[in-house]
Amino acid sequence: MNAVTSQAETSALPVTMGFGDLASFEFLQRSAKAFANSTMVPAAYQARVQKGYGERARWEENPAALSNCMIALDMAQRMNANPLMIMQNLYPIEGKPSWSSQFIIAAINNCGRFSPLRFDLEWLDEIDATYSTFEWVNNQKVEKKQKIRVKNARCVAWALEKATGQRVESAPVTMEMAVNEGWYGKNGSKWRSMPDLMLRYRSAAFFGRIYAPELLMGLPTAEEVQDVFVQEPDGTLVHAGAQAVPKSMGAAEVVLPDYDQTKFDNNVSTWAKSVVDGQKTIDDVLAWLKSKATVTPAQEKQLRAEVAKLQQPASTTATDAPQVDADKLAADMQACNDLDKLYELAGLIEAITDEAAALRLNEIFTAKQAELEQA
Repeated sequence: MNAVTSQAETSALPVTMGFGDLASFEFLQRSAKAFANSTMVPAAYQARVQKGYGERARWEENPAALSNCMIALDMAQRMNANPLMIMQNLYPIEGKPSWSSQFIIAAINNCGRFSPLRFDLEWLDEIDATYSTFEWVNNQKVEKKQKIRVKNARCVAWALEKATGQRVESAPVTMEMAVNEGWYGKNGSKWRSMPDLMLRYRSAAFFGRIYAPELLMGLPTAEEVQDVFVQEPDGTLVHAGAQAVPKSMGAAEVVLPDYDQTKFDNNVSTWAKSVVDGQKTIDDVLAWLKSKATVTPAQEKQLRAEVAKLQQPASTTATDAPQVDADKLAADMQACNDLDKLYELAGLIEAITDEAAALRLNEIFTAKQAELEQA
């Protein structure tokens, strides 16, 4: 009798949805199936979704619907929230569940810890903005540089903490930040069409992440995720990567100083000789020089003139060539750690009359040149 009573009492206990035991899992699965068959939930949770419109409309099975609904129901139970509200505001983007910003604001306002969330939005001076957009032309992704003036703004989300009466606020969000982070320049960005709304949404997300992380459960907002993904022509989403990498928001461009003229004069003949000997092209030499400093038009003209001069047949033969110790020159080139100095040393090979020694020195120079250029 006691066993029968105990079994009846056990069976009368309420079953909650969850993954902890078989009964809870079955309850969760059956509830999820009911939501998946509804057309009141977003497409990510529907068992069958419509693709296309009009005469091209077709219905396709969504194999992830049941699992998505189960996860959403489990989150709703953990947050003590309505399941439909969770599904209407939880967006799976590239496998990343993300809250809508409206949900975050509502969750903060309803948690009872803060006064209603408010926003201090201040419009500032205009700033120059340069960003990249990408368009598809003949199935090729073409980059286009856009230069505009943007009215800068600064937004802070704030509320009063009821327990202490203290004002707490988010980190500031600015239009300058939106451009520098690439949110503004992404194709289809809402930061260009409705910046005041996006400023409030992002500052609300910052506020929630700092002061109420338990409400967000570690999830980003849908707007944050969408800001770093781009929709391709076939409908797939890919990470934006360098879709927009503007760096002109008040930051000066990096300009290398002009190449030191004295140093250029001391080495131009060596660089020209490497061109004449076929070791480098003029463009190779210029590209290497420009990686270190700005080569002026006059210096480029000087280099080309030196090359042309060396390419002309010599009218006279020097009789006062300096005496050079081949072994010492080889040791100096092997120990050299500066490419400019190496070119200076290579200019001394001309004074070596022994063909075998000169050949060995040229081999040492070529090997050391490759080593220093790769460093």
